[in-house]
Amino acid sequence: MRLWAIADIHLSFKSNREEFARLEPQGPDDGLILAGDVGESLEVLNEAFGIAKAKFRHVFWVPGNHELYSSKTSKEEEMHLRGEAKYMACIATAKKHGVLTPEDDYMTWVYEDDDGLQVAAVICPVFTLYDYSFRPPEVTREGCLDWAMEQGIRATDETLLHPDPYASRDEWCARLVSQSETKLQRAAESGFPLVIINHWPLREDTVFIPKVPRFSLWCGTKKTENWHKRFHAKVVVTGHLHVRRTDWIEGVRFEEVSLGYPRQWQEAKDEGHNVNTLLREILPGPATPKRGQEPTTTWRGRGRGWSLSHGVESNTPLSPTART
Repeated sequence: MRLWAIADIHLSFKSNREEFARLEPQGPDDGLILAGDVGESLEVLNEAFGIAKAKFRHVFWVPGNHELYSSKTSKEEEMHLRGEAKYMACIATAKKHGVLTPEDDYMTWVYEDDDGLQVAAVICPVFTLYDYSFRPPEVTREGCLDWAMEQGIRATDETLLHPDPYASRDEWCARLVSQSETKLQRAAESGFPLVIINHWPLREDTVFIPKVPRFSLWCGTKKTENWHKRFHAKVVVTGHLHVRRTDWIEGVRFEEVSLGYPRQWQEAKDEGHNVNTLLREILPGPATPKRGQEPTTTWRGRGRGWSLSHGVESNTPLSPTART
């Protein structure tokens, strides 16, 4: 059993929708993680879940900001779904297809390790949102939106992602983080390592978006910074940034698995890649490097990796199991 992941497939774009329709099975018992930003409407989610479940035995989904949008262009039955109500409507759509979500019990995943031994990990989809804490220490919460606007940055979320019934996105985020911590703690007590899946990055130091650096406000919460160690994670899977990369932090593998908007993954397509070759293998995944020899970051934007290790850049092809 192998577990694969992809995020930010944005099926509202016609070319991405056509590409996702070409999704192929990877193995009879394999699983697929959809780490958020599948699309904005329940109709798109329904289509994506149907395709994924037809090709993979197990499918896991966590919401991104785009699934939570409430737009006047939505169908009548969606127009009045805001905040938590929109989220729960997405959950209901997932349940129709047997897709596992943050609202379901976590699944124990059994697979073979590098030595051919049967091992297990707990697959943990979570939903945290963000609370604007990914900002410099001198920038206050009250002034952070003005700080972002100094560079002309204002997320669409400010218009379309409503926190109802909570007073703010910050408050909703705090509630979600607390709920997730309780559930993750119970999972960690199983003794198995965890695969934590979230749309938003868990750590601020994995956010690198040089063209729009102040967009970091909408990229996570500092409340999750130590989750990888606190809950004994083996892998952390996220999306949102549209920057495919692998990081090793304190012995834990962090995978950003976004596809992105069509123009953003065009270079990978030019290199001959498609939705199937850009799936990231999470379990078993690439071999774990020896402690102290982990590359700091492996960038996978064009479908192959180059690493930054101890301050030295080097072009590094990925291992056969690292399919991107």
